[in-house]
Amino acid sequence: MPAARETVPVENYVERLRKAVLEYDLDGVEGLAQDALAHGVAPVDAIEKGLAAGIREVGEKFGAGELFLPELVMAAETMRAGVAVLQPHLAKGAERGQRKRVLLATVQDDIHEIGKNLVGALLTANGFEVVDIGVNQSADTILAKFTDTTADVVGISALMTTSMPRLREVLTKAERQGIRSRGRFIVGGAPVTMTFAKEIGSDGTSGDAAGAVTLVRQLLGAR
Repeated sequence: MPAARETVPVENYVERLRKAVLEYDLDGVEGLAQDALAHGVAPVDAIEKGLAAGIREVGEKFGAGELFLPELVMAAETMRAGVAVLQPHLAKGAERGQRKRVLLATVQDDIHEIGKNLVGALLTANGFEVVDIGVNQSADTILAKFTDTTADVVGISALMTTSMPRLREVLTKAERQGIRSRGRFIVGGAPVTMTFAKEIGSDGTSGDAAGAVTLVRQLLGAR
């Protein structure tokens, strides 16, 4: 008689996803995510208890000085690849009903995105729905997307001093269009200071990705 097929506990797939992030397994994480779905793992558990748990652990190690930026970037990219497989299988409606939405973009004339991507990964790990529209985005495009997605928070970044005025442009146009009060606007990037963030009328800034998550949670009153 053929040997009985071994039943692998659901928890094993969740743990393997967590380890994939910790080990920066970008090549294997998509396959693991597909296996998890095929074996009945709930997509929300695969994300929150697997991938997100891994990126939170990486974030803690980075904050403690045990890991460096390249490792944090690799872990974030691994998580994003896994989430891309799992997210389409999340229950529609329930996902939006329970999660606050954050729109992310790098402003016009700036193509830097590592910091933005890290913020997006950590926000996702902390239960937020992230809509990332990429780099070199005009104020009009950002605000149109803000309106279309009914985002709760808009996070815009500029890594160069020459593109910093674009941050102000987004806030100014939001005021002129009468939509500034519909959400929270935060800014970020290496040259952005708290003084500048207040001067242009934003709701705040943070010096790192973990701090950005804390800021968003505070602004939305999230636990």
